[in-house]
Amino acid sequence: MPDNFKKLMSARFFFTLAVQMQAIVLGWRMYELTKDALYLGLIGLVEAIPALSLAIFAGYIVDRSRPLIIYRRLVYISLTSGLLMLLSQLKSVGLEDSLQIKLLFISSFLTGCARAFSQPSMFSLVPKLIARALLPTSSAWMSSAMQTARISGPALGGILFGFIGVSGTASIVCLFLMMTSLFLLLIDFKGPPNKPEATKSIKEELLSGAKFVFKHPILFPALTLDMVSVLFGGVTALLPIYAAEILFIGPEGLGLLRGGPAIGAFIMSTILIRANIKTNAGAKLFISVAGFGVCILIFALSRNTILSLSALIMAGAFDSVSMVIRTATVQLTSPDHMRGRISAINSIFIGSSNELGEFESGIATKLMGLVPAAVFGGVACIVTVGIMAVISPKLRKLDLDELEKL
Repeated sequence: MPDNFKKLMSARFFFTLAVQMQAIVLGWRMYELTKDALYLGLIGLVEAIPALSLAIFAGYIVDRSRPLIIYRRLVYISLTSGLLMLLSQLKSVGLEDSLQIKLLFISSFLTGCARAFSQPSMFSLVPKLIARALLPTSSAWMSSAMQTARISGPALGGILFGFIGVSGTASIVCLFLMMTSLFLLLIDFKGPPNKPEATKSIKEELLSGAKFVFKHPILFPALTLDMVSVLFGGVTALLPIYAAEILFIGPEGLGLLRGGPAIGAFIMSTILIRANIKTNAGAKLFISVAGFGVCILIFALSRNTILSLSALIMAGAFDSVSMVIRTATVQLTSPDHMRGRISAINSIFIGSSNELGEFESGIATKLMGLVPAAVFGGVACIVTVGIMAVISPKLRKLDLDELEKL
């Protein structure tokens, strides 16, 4: 892989590491302050609102500018979020609990603003740094770097939270974001910005990414499958409660649970770097999402820490297969001049499944109870796979080798 891609991968690693650590601090600290599962869902919703509402505008801006510059600037926004979280938790400042909660919500909101621009700029930048034939492999490499950060981030965040406290952990989050900025500054790429499409109005340009995705016979069902399955099957928002009230393993254990899916995803992504996922990619996608749902069911019913962690590891492994196939599909089907807008729609689907999934988990837990809510999510994921397999024959027959030739 080219040096510029390696630097970008390093930046993505430290950015993801910092965001994962920040999520541990926000989640655990919010539950300490409120003792309410609904607040865990709300903090995900507060991040999701700007991430989703700004995504289309972010894609439009990325396609009309230099994605590397956009990526550098969004890291500065994330750094502001980290500094605000640090300020809210400093004992020397001595803020009341109610004000701490408000500042944690603001920190989460700023993270959402940065995330709105993150995926469009990343997806638009990668094809400028590597050859088209390397795009599926680059997805596996990038996934490996991200999953390494997702393994070490939650574990490191939980351990540091337990030993040096919330303010010390927040300081390290800010340090990692500074390292992200350094790697981005070292990337030597000064390609010209994309030119606007002369025949289209601003409104048409804003909506062109959505029109492309919604009309595509493979992209739309693939993104829908991921969105619906993770929207209901994700249990991230429930992990602090499982750690505190079901498994009794504290913040350190929460870090392990948060890192569990990333462990499985890292192992699988390293395998996928060398394995051939291009042939029968559609069938592999459906099997991986169904496997994810089964693992969520096992986690929901488990009362044993080792079994729970194992289920999350396997869920991460299955999810990694899905993510690599989906990412490669988006990259291979996107015209160069629309990559920002198309990836923005992709980020809306992913954001819906993640942050709105956390909100759904909080509401479902409030209405049904902790374990029934998690069981419902796993069942919904498996049912979604069955429905999409029936109504999307082209997705079932997806072959990435064929897409490369288009």
